[in-house]
Amino acid sequence: MRVVFSPYYSIDLGPHHPFPMAKYSRVHRRLREDGTVAAAAVLAPAPVSEEALRRVHTADYVSRFLGGDLTGREERRLGFRWSPELVRRALYATGGTLLAARNALRDGIAANLAGGSHHAFAGHGEGYCAFHDMGVAIRALQEEDRARRVAIVDLDVHQGNGSAAILGEDPRVFTFSMHCESNYPLQKVPGSRDLGLPDGVGDAEYLALLERELDLIWSRFRPELVFYQAGVDPLAGDRLGRLCLTREGLRRRDAAVLHRCLATETPAVIVMGGGYSASLEETVEAHADTVRVAYALLAGDSLTQRDTDGTDGTQKEKS
Repeated sequence: MRVVFSPYYSIDLGPHHPFPMAKYSRVHRRLREDGTVAAAAVLAPAPVSEEALRRVHTADYVSRFLGGDLTGREERRLGFRWSPELVRRALYATGGTLLAARNALRDGIAANLAGGSHHAFAGHGEGYCAFHDMGVAIRALQEEDRARRVAIVDLDVHQGNGSAAILGEDPRVFTFSMHCESNYPLQKVPGSRDLGLPDGVGDAEYLALLERELDLIWSRFRPELVFYQAGVDPLAGDRLGRLCLTREGLRRRDAAVLHRCLATETPAVIVMGGGYSASLEETVEAHADTVRVAYALLAGDSLTQRDTDGTDGTQKEKS
């Protein structure tokens, strides 16, 4: 299993910005330090091309974003002030998802330690999402005739409105979002399948519903490639979430999706999505758990404490 990462994924937003930009480099560092990911398994992405972006986004938006010509209103909708560093970050993170997708098709599972920008629309960015990395990767693979039946399994706490808007009319793509109904965005864009949950849903109810929905996706659509948006903002206490999953619940959620992909020989692309716990370390560990779970499943291990949190000092590096 290959993991895609670039130091360009993290940029300085200043001390008071609510988006935890430092999480990307911290997740990578943690997975290397605890031995989950070997150095040889880490791939460096190239920036995505303008041609690839324009298969998903309007030429006007791509040109103005790259050239720094966004209006103040557009910046507020995006949630970031424009900067050359923001442009570089968006290009590398989107390129990272495409690289991860190519490796998933070869190896079965791959992860981008960024991405999952499911709020980006064709003509604008919003909700901390500049470019729709999953859509860009899907369109690139479709252009190469390597993505005939693609499902997005979006388990971020927020509905994947950009995914539905960009890909919802494509019969080759199934967009599934399981999210908190009362949360952002207030105006949902219906996708292929949406499940809005009430505030406060915990592990048992969430996992039972997820198994039902995975059964439905595989029986109705039979995907040949899955993009797994593994946002960790369903975690209890998340500042921008209203669900109540425990860290163990999130691990079991990840295992449910990835085991389904492995059992059906469906390549899976993991992208990180959101996470806004009051403690940055809690967010980092939850994101790292998703990669730990993937490695554990590939190794045929059960989801023990050692497998998922790297606390056992005897854990070996994996490739």
